[in-house]
Amino acid sequence: MTASPIIAPSILASDFSRLAEEVQAIEGTADWVHVDVMDNHFVPNLTIGLPVVTSLRKATSIPFDVHLMITDPQRWAPAYAEAGAYNVTFHAEACDDPVALAKTLRAAGSKAGLAIDRDTPVEPYLELLPYLDTILIMTIKAGFGGQAFMPEMLDKVRDVRRRAQINDLEIRIEVDGGIAADTIERAAEAGADAFVAGTAVYGAADPAEAIRKLRALAAARMGLA
Repeated sequence: MTASPIIAPSILASDFSRLAEEVQAIEGTADWVHVDVMDNHFVPNLTIGLPVVTSLRKATSIPFDVHLMITDPQRWAPAYAEAGAYNVTFHAEACDDPVALAKTLRAAGSKAGLAIDRDTPVEPYLELLPYLDTILIMTIKAGFGGQAFMPEMLDKVRDVRRRAQINDLEIRIEVDGGIAADTIERAAEAGADAFVAGTAVYGAADPAEAIRKLRALAAARMGLA
């Protein structure tokens, strides 16, 4: 059975001075809230951290999809799970033992996700899929919002989907970067079923309607409409 598409608006594209209101504006339509945590070390940008996530968790019932673009995720990731994140994703490039960290995150109460950046091949990580709940394929270079979608990254999505089907694995394949009404169908066709959308949602006049449109486009391409 094909999983229903997940639409995860990224608050990186929202108004940081009104974070609680921005999240509440997508209550009832968004499946997840995508929270980009950047440390100005792993990526050359600095966003929000654990105190903001902990506070924001109280403002909404939408599950948090926390994407850690940080060094030393082994040290910091479990605290996000303990703070109530539904899914915590860390980068393959920043972690020496992804399986151990995935087990730690699950034990702390969250799903475990592994992110693969633009310049990182996915093949070495395909054997780890049974230990993961989510694999996040970057369709841009991690670190900044608003970049253009890179369709060549979808080959990684196809590789993951193929391996997941061969081994009958239940895993979400998430894509992040440049996802909008003109790109989500290609990502869904390649095998993605979770979609991070930043400016496509928060740059729209009606964020909730933008989410509904994106979900309908993805569902149609996934054969669910």
